[in-house]
Amino acid sequence: MSVLMTSMLHAATVCGKNAAYQGSTLSKSCSDPNWLDTGDTSWQLTAATFVGLMSLPGLAVLYGGLVPRKWVVNTMMMAFTGFSGVLVVWVLWGYKMGFGSPIGGGSPNVYNYKYTGNFFANFFNNFVGHPESINAGHAQSGQAALPIGTDVPLQMPTPALAYFQFVFAGITPLLFLGSVLGRIKIQVWMIFVPLWCTFVYTVNAMLMWGGGYWAHEGALDYSGGYVIHLAAGVTGFTAAWVIGPRLAKDRARFHPHSLSLVAVGAGIIWLGWNGFNGGDPYFASADAATAVINTNAATAAALLTWVGWDIFLSKGKKATFGGAVNGMIVGLVAITPCAGYVSGSGALWVGIIDSTIVWFAWTYLQPITLRKVDDAMGVAYTHGIAGFFGGLLVGIFADPHVIIYSSDNGSPITVKGLWYGHPKQLLIQLLAALTIIVYDALATFIILKVISIFTPLRMSDDDLEIGDLAAHDEQAYPPDEGYTRVEALAGGVS
Repeated sequence: MSVLMTSMLHAATVCGKNAAYQGSTLSKSCSDPNWLDTGDTSWQLTAATFVGLMSLPGLAVLYGGLVPRKWVVNTMMMAFTGFSGVLVVWVLWGYKMGFGSPIGGGSPNVYNYKYTGNFFANFFNNFVGHPESINAGHAQSGQAALPIGTDVPLQMPTPALAYFQFVFAGITPLLFLGSVLGRIKIQVWMIFVPLWCTFVYTVNAMLMWGGGYWAHEGALDYSGGYVIHLAAGVTGFTAAWVIGPRLAKDRARFHPHSLSLVAVGAGIIWLGWNGFNGGDPYFASADAATAVINTNAATAAALLTWVGWDIFLSKGKKATFGGAVNGMIVGLVAITPCAGYVSGSGALWVGIIDSTIVWFAWTYLQPITLRKVDDAMGVAYTHGIAGFFGGLLVGIFADPHVIIYSSDNGSPITVKGLWYGHPKQLLIQLLAALTIIVYDALATFIILKVISIFTPLRMSDDDLEIGDLAAHDEQAYPPDEGYTRVEALAGGVS
């Protein structure tokens, strides 16, 4: 105890205004600059970890349970390699492309663009940022900021913001992985994901979040209804079309091999979403708490709505666990663009309305589109359509009584939608969504076509018949004789 007290007294003496010894409490670490708030930084890193867990193991386990046994290893392998590929891109050039200074708006770290009446100049000069690394020591120790500016000064270091934004970038390819399972080559996946992150995700992030054109125009996307989920749905659908369908026999019996694994993955994803939406104010704030409770309320409402439609209108008239998981995902996706902008009542309506729309699309439209485009997990529906309408619903239900930030001048920062007298917000949301749809589909098509010049995009039919053993020489569930041989070898060694 005496050693600890001596160390605390020494820290208080040496650090001056950055650390003050008050009785038995050290109010601030001597390592902290004046602008850093330890509570906000801790929450940001915690929220980021929650989102990371949604990918690994969340989506790896969820998709691993949804696929037949012969594709479990391949599914998990692509989840881990995709996540890793995005992280390397992110720290080397991706983060600055999404959250730095736009290429047409100034130098790499200075934004000086002045908007004019020319739409094309405004749009393309605020389209994507300068590609720069964030690995330098000074970059990692500085205060988080955007060259274009933020509503209020951030109180965390750059790596906290960069990592939080990475886990959003990292989960997006894992979402659209569900569209191309059961045929895409692992080598193609490992090339496609970094290219897609570079040329597609960073553009979406800049346009909506980094201060680019649609952010300037007032488009709202609290946590990624457009940047992540609409993008994943569009990309997955386009990629499934370009790559082609699974084997006919796989399409006929591509059933979940373990609903228990699905339940584990789904649970991790649901609770991980507290960080997904709760971290986006960038502060451990009242709005963060609003986003968390709204996220859970909308998800519960959407799940129950989907199950209700299954009971009353589906062919079997039965509640299914797979349907409940679909409803859960739709609710999470729907509230994502709205979470910190709408009231609790608005959140419930978002879950109910979006779940209803997607249920009818899933039930009546998907059987038609599957004949032409083999979107294996229906990502275009549970993420694409859900994200699209979630973004429109924030244009309706955004509530000016929900305070996002309390500014220094006493005027709280809020937004409002059509329901509260701002119908233009709905139009802005629609135009921003159309931008994401058109650009992401076109860019995904081009990237895959370029890759196909050098290598086939899909595994051979012979390898598709076998699955994991052909792709990786591994199985999730090897035959019992494999264990017998291991036991025999162990006995021989002893």
